[in-house]
This record gives sequence, C-alpha cells and structure tokens, in this order.
Amino acid sequence: MSAMISVGMAEIKITKAPHRLVTTGLGSCIGLCVYDPVSKIGGMAHIVLPRVTSLGDGDSGGKYAVTAIPLLVENMLKFGANRYRLAAKMAGGAEMFSFPGQNSVLKIGERNAETIREILDDAGIPLLSQEVGGSFGRTIEFNTENGKLWVRTINYGERII
Repeated sequence: MSAMISVGMAEIKITKAPHRLVTTGLGSCIGLCVYDPVSKIGGMAHIVLPRVTSLGDGDSGGKYAVTAIPLLVENMLKFGANRYRLAAKMAGGAEMFSFPGQNSVLKIGERNAETIREILDDAGIPLLSQEVGGSFGRTIEFNTENGKLWVRTINYGERII
C-alpha cells in the first residue's frame, strides 16, 4: 500500500516506491524531484529562493537552492540511492505578480529555475524534464515507482512530465 508524503515549503523528504511525494501551492517556488530509477528512491525539495539572503534565519537547509540540492542528494545517498543514476525533474518557478519595469532581482521564479539548473549541471545530475515559468500556481505529485511527475494547474490543465 502506498502512502502520499506531503512536502511543505522549505522541506526536503526522501522515500522509496511505492510511496509518492506531493507538494501544493508552488508559485515562484520550485518543486525539485531527484530520482534513482533502479533503487526507486525519490526525493523532493520545495525550494523557496535561489540563494541564502540572510544568515541565521533558522533555515534547515531546504529553503534555498544552494543548500537544498546538496542536502537532498546527500540524504538520498544515505537512504541507498546511487549518485551515478540520479536524474531530476522540476516544476514551478512562476511569476505570480509582475509590474511594469520589473527588476530582474524580483523575478524569483526565473532565478530559482536558473540556479537549480546550474547546481544540477555542476553536480552531474541530468534534468530530464521541467515545467517552469508562466503566471500560475502548480501542485505536483512525484511517483517513485516510475519517476513520473504529475503537474496540476488551475485553468491550465494537468500534465505528466
């Protein structure tokens, strides 16, 4: 019997098939899923910001892409995943509010996606698929049995990536 494991904002969770990982309310945040298809171990991080903005804010490591991704990978390896089989998928990174003449510093969703791509590339983890951008929120569900990521949106339908 499979369980649905909820991943909250700035959290990282690891599980193994047949369990699924789910996070809701992704706006500019990104749900990053990393997966080992042989051991069927999957992890999800609900990333809020690309980089640390202030020290000592009580963050457990899951809030920022630069800390969340290494922690996610480390925890997956401890759980039994093989580093050389890891692959990733991500969704989110929307621009929920835009203003005329908006500074690129405010484009948090876009900056989150760029930073995640850079970190995955540096770590040698292929990004197999992504659904990022737009101006709408997403809920995602990651299936550790087959590595499929189900992306649901209001008014824009559902998709499996």
